[in-house]
Amino acid sequence: MQVQLNDEVAHVAFGEALGKALEGHGRVYLEGELGAGKTTLTRGVLRAYGHQGAVKSPTYTLVEPYELGAQRVYHLDLYRLAEPEELEFIGGRDVLADNALCLIEWPSRGEGWLPAPDLRVLLEVVEPGRLVTLTAGSLTGERVISELTYQYGNGQRENGVIQWI
Repeated sequence: MQVQLNDEVAHVAFGEALGKALEGHGRVYLEGELGAGKTTLTRGVLRAYGHQGAVKSPTYTLVEPYELGAQRVYHLDLYRLAEPEELEFIGGRDVLADNALCLIEWPSRGEGWLPAPDLRVLLEVVEPGRLVTLTAGSLTGERVISELTYQYGNGQRENGVIQWI
């Protein structure tokens, strides 16, 4: 599934729709270059669960937990990892085993240690905004893509890409 996001409002709105489709569970790999909008997308996902505050990338803390009512969301940023095994020292095994939603930026830095994702989200800078490509890695990921396609796939399309407005 591909979605074109032309501005920040669309970016956050798509994140919120993604968060609702995830139903608070799963492992989501957020991939893309610096500045592609991984944290902006995370802000939208968190809004789906009622978070209204700022969202900063956990570049230095590596993990930012959010308790939103009965919902737990972990936002991980692995950019500064030297070795994937460092995840063990920050409690990564417990975070990933929790029945929560884990949003993982820079998953390639945890390769060989991280479990497979339910969903891969690739963000690319494509003027005037971002092109998002969703790829399922499990039945959960397939369900999320099906839900988003069902809810929003009949909208405006250009060359097979959903234009998120």
